[in-house]
This record gives sequence, structure tokens and C-alpha cells, in this order.
Amino acid sequence: MTQETRPRVRPLRITPYTHQGVPGFVLQDPLGLSDKMLFVPADLGPVLALLDGTRDLQRVRSEFLMRYGKPLPPEVLQALVRDLDAAFMLDNARFEEFKQARLDAYRRGPYRPPRLAGQVYPAGAEELRAALDKYLAAAPNTMPRPTRPIVGVVSPHIDYPRGWRVYARTWAYAQEAVRAAERVIVLGTDHNGPPGSLTLTRQNYATPYGVLPTATAAVDALAAAWGPEDAFRYELHHIGEHSVELALVWLHHLRGGKPVEVVPVLVGSFDHYVQRRQDPATDPRLNAWLEALAAVAAEKPTLVVAAVDFAHVGPAFGDPRPYRDADKQRLRRADEALLNALRVGDPEAWFWRIAGVDDRDRICGFAALYLYLRLLEGHTGVVTGYEHCPADQEGGSLVSIAGAVTLAR
Repeated sequence: MTQETRPRVRPLRITPYTHQGVPGFVLQDPLGLSDKMLFVPADLGPVLALLDGTRDLQRVRSEFLMRYGKPLPPEVLQALVRDLDAAFMLDNARFEEFKQARLDAYRRGPYRPPRLAGQVYPAGAEELRAALDKYLAAAPNTMPRPTRPIVGVVSPHIDYPRGWRVYARTWAYAQEAVRAAERVIVLGTDHNGPPGSLTLTRQNYATPYGVLPTATAAVDALAAAWGPEDAFRYELHHIGEHSVELALVWLHHLRGGKPVEVVPVLVGSFDHYVQRRQDPATDPRLNAWLEALAAVAAEKPTLVVAAVDFAHVGPAFGDPRPYRDADKQRLRRADEALLNALRVGDPEAWFWRIAGVDDRDRICGFAALYLYLRLLEGHTGVVTGYEHCPADQEGGSLVSIAGAVTLAR
């Protein structure tokens, strides 16, 4: 049978939601390629797990009846499959054509539009300037000025309404380096990237202040070091991924809207290293790419940015019970150990602190910040902020975030 007769649901963002009193789930495209959303009632939620490409519709209905003791009318299943297909939520030929069209349009465009403008921050330049200036005024950084130049910035990538204090204190502290930079390398978490992926793009990034040109020659050098096919295999992730975007908006703001060339890199997970208990420093391919990255950074005055969040814990992220005060204190201690690795510029300590507990706290900046520390190894850092941000209405789930700068030797 063809794939169309054995429907397979793509990886989706699934959010519990109640619509007109009916509990269920909202399905969204995690890549941001489609803005379509689909509400699925809770009693049909188990059907999604059966649509894995191994069963035709008759078998889906049979297994649903066997597992749950309830019939699944054929017209209901067919309607669900049609709706999923219409929203590009099935992994099939129609979605592949749509994906290629989106990639072609992205590459033809003059720049990558700011996807979260009008959602996480104002879409207009004047409104954005006022909002970020308000954040800066409300969370002034009173730390003593650094005695050495800043060469790196660790910035959150959580939404601004939750993370604004850490964003403001971090970027304000780094403002002289931000304004002096002639090139900015941004290592952003790729939330949808497979283990070990490094994804480049030649496309420019835009903010409401204007266009930040991508340093295409630097991108090409990095692509050659990684392998061009692999370097651009997941380029579509740049369209919907927010990590690089949310850092660049602050960078552009602190530069007063003045452009600077950018090297945007999306970094996939380190799951493969964790599972094999392999130190990334023993990976010759990664080492060669980091050498190429260091060469790119040495070409002109460069600021390196890691756009990362820390822990994701609680029921919203799969933990069996809500986080209480004792759990939060344990998390603070664990995060403090990671921040110490950042302070002393020790990528090995950073990696093993996380890998040694199987990434128990789901550090979504794990890989990107490791590369940042490797590039700036031995440089000391200053932590500019740390917070727990709520991740559910009950307060039992949270995201920890931190900001820091790295100083020249």
C-alpha cells in the first residue's frame, strides 16, 4: 500500500486545550512552515498514535476498538485524516511538495521575516523600541563594569514577557561589545534538529529595525567544513525557529538599529553523545568544524552569542509530578554547577554535568552552549541573571534561564 493509504502523522506540537467545553488538544506545526492549527477532541487523541504509517484505516479502526473498547466510525476517521492532510500534518507527498515550495520561497525572499513580531514583541520599530527600553529601565544592571572586553553573550530564548529581566540585564551589560562588533556568530538551539545537526543558511535575518545581513562567505566556509549537504539539510528550520531571532532583536536594539553581519547557526541535540557516553571533544568531525568556526571568528572583531535556555521540568515536560520548593532548590543547585562551568570557561565540565545525569533536567541549550564554550574555551565569564519562569498555570512546571557574558583573556 502507498503511504497515503497508511497515514503517518508528522512530529507535531500538541497542547492540551478545552474548546467550547470539550477537552482535547491543539495540533501545530513545530517547524512553523504552516500556520494552520487543528483541534482534536480528547477521545480521538489515541487515534493519532495509531497513525504511524504502518496501518491502513481499517486496521486503525480495529486496533482502536480492541484497545479502547469503543467503535471508531469510518466517517470520523476519514474526516480526521482529511483534516490532518489539509493542515500539512501528515508525512506524505503533499507535505513534501509543500515543504519544498516553502524552502524555495524562503531562499528567494530578500530576508527571513521576523516570525514572532506582533506575538512575542511589537512588530513596529517604534513600538518595539519603546517596549525594550521599558524593560531596560525596569531591570537596570547595577553590576560593576567588566575590566576586560566582552567577547561572548549567553542570552535566553524564552519569550520576552517571561524572560525580560534576564534579557535586559544581560544585553545592557554587553552593550559596548554589541556596538563594537563587526561580525556576530549566533549559536541557537534548534528545537527540531536531530542529534548532531549543525544547520546554516545564506538568508539574511530581519528584525523590525531592518535587515541584518548574513556573512555568506563565512557561512560557505563553515558549510565546506561540515559538508554542504548536511549543513543545509534542515535549512527550513530557520523559518520557524525562534532562538536566533529573539537574540538578534535585542542585539539590533542595543546597536540602535545599525546593521552588522551575522552568522546564524542552529544546533541540534547532543542525545547521541549522551547515549554513547562520548565526549564531543573526541569527535574529529566536530573538532574540524570548530576550527573553521574559530577561523571565521578571527577574521574581524566578532561577538559570539549563545541563544539558549536551561532546564525544562515539571508535568508540562513529562515529569510525573509538579515541582515544589524542594525540587526547585535542587534545580538551582544543579544549574549553579552549570553556571560555574560557564564562569571558568570549561566545556568539559558543562558537558559531563549534564550527560552524567542523562540530561535529567532537559537543558535545551546543552549543545549550543557547549559549542560556545569550546569556541571561547578558557575565557572566564560573568553571570548576569538567573530565574525560574513558569511553564504551566498551576506553577508546577518551569523553565530556568540565565544570562552571562564571556570576557577576553
